[in-house]
Amino acid sequence: MKIYVGNLPWGVSNSDLEGLFATIGTVESAQVVTDRDSGRSRGFGFVEMAQNDGQRAISELNGQEVDGRALRVNEAQSKSRQGGRF
Repeated sequence: MKIYVGNLPWGVSNSDLEGLFATIGTVESAQVVTDRDSGRSRGFGFVEMAQNDGQRAISELNGQEVDGRALRVNEAQSKSRQGGRF
């Protein structure tokens, strides 16, 4: 399952994100989204885990504070890629 992690502190790296979720279960991938031009964190990321571990991670980590910021953790929604306006 793919998990959205929002409100990340700016200094969190991919390995930090993976470590946070690895306390709950096996992490398949962890990626902090960065700005294309500056390379700096955009304050959110995605983690992929098995379904059971993912559900547990959402319930345990949503609202948890990391460096003074309460994380927003929920199942990632698929992004609809539609062109222009109708």
